[in-house]
Amino acid sequence: RLNGEIRDREKVMRGIKKKDSVTLTGYQLFHNYIRPHSALDGKTPSEKCGIKINGNNKWITLIQNAKKIQDREECPFLS
Repeated sequence: RLNGEIRDREKVMRGIKKKDSVTLTGYQLFHNYIRPHSALDGKTPSEKCGIKINGNNKWITLIQNAKKIQDREECPFLS
């Protein structure tokens, strides 16, 4: 699924065709942590680990709260 989404995005975005693109890394993080997944009953992997990512800046919230969870070693998604 991620590959299809990336193909769709690369048609309209510049710079995403490079393998080392920061945009590509950011999209992978979005897909793997912020985007809801059907296999998790519509929850995001972050929510499944107890990481709340509410608010306007979900990236900053994810980074701050993921570090707290990782320090407590509570989530297998963050190892």
